[in-house]
Order: sequence, then structure tokens, then C-alpha cells
Amino acid sequence: MKKLEIIGYKRANLGKTTAKELRKEANVPCVVYGGKEHIHCIIPMIMFKKLVYTPEVHEVELNIEGDIYRCILQDIQFHPVNEIILHADFLELNDDKPVKIEVPLRLTGAAPGVQKGGKLFQKIERVKVKALPKNLPDFVEVSVAELELGKSVRISDAKVSNFEILTNAAVTVATVTVPRELKGKTEGA
Repeated sequence: MKKLEIIGYKRANLGKTTAKELRKEANVPCVVYGGKEHIHCIIPMIMFKKLVYTPEVHEVELNIEGDIYRCILQDIQFHPVNEIILHADFLELNDDKPVKIEVPLRLTGAAPGVQKGGKLFQKIERVKVKALPKNLPDFVEVSVAELELGKSVRISDAKVSNFEILTNAAVTVATVTVPRELKGKTEGA
């Protein structure tokens, strides 16, 4: 899993009024939980660019006034109109405790159905996994190398090692659809 360092500052005053003032100054009120105690902090909004606006999952080294916390971004809230980050929750990682997180889904291989004129549609982009922090995958791979026209692959076809997939195994990951012109030819034959 890729690592990213973010610098933050401790937050003394809690509450709505203080949080609004922080957001006006381009800071995000945050909470780090999962450790011995909850840590309230503020992080400059610009620090979230490489963490939020990417399909990848990162382990965050959160530096709060010299104290280092290994975390993952657990939840983030955006303003419904202007997309400003309102709040972020970080989960502190413990080497002995499994973590649940959504990771990207990556399709591998070339589908024979596409070579015959079909179109490959990926139905889901992310899957939820559970693993110890050292075993967290960057992504989950599903092969489409044997996908013919009109066929699908499911979560149960994913490659799994040292982690557990929590997303329902029956969920369709990708499908090769049959185009109209090919449907007419197969029915006429």
C-alpha cells in the first residue's frame, strides 16, 4: 500500500462555530480514532489533494505537531453544493487488528468477447476488504481473459491472498454485452 505524509495541528476548541471558522481559513476539522484516545486536529485542505482525488488507497502518516500516527482515511464529508471538504475521519492502524477498507478493482487480461465485437462494461469500481494492515492490498484483481459474449465475472472470481473480500461474492464485476448488430445475426442464423 502506498504511503502519504500529511501534516496537521492539534485542535483545542471544538464545536460548530469553530469548525466553520476553520473551513473559511481552508482547514479541515478531523478526528483520529482507533487508538488509545480520540485526537481532534485540523489539516490544511490542500493536503487532501493527493489522498482524496485519486482512485488509489493510501496509508497515511499523520504528523500532528511531532506525533506520528499510521492511519487510513475512513470517512470524508463534502459540502453538497461546492464540494469543499467539511470533515475527515482517520482510523489509526494497529498491527494486530484487522481493518475494513474499500480498495479499487482492477480488470486484467483481454476478453475474447470484446475481440468478437462485444463491449466490456465494468459494473463496480471498488470492493470492501478486511485484512491486517500489513496485508492490505493496493487493489483487487479480476481476470476477464475467458469472458465471452454475453458472459460475466463475479467477485467470487477475484484473486485473493492474505485478505478477505467482504463485498457479496455474487456481485457482477464486469460483463461483455452483445451489440445489436450481432444479436440480429445470431437470431437469423
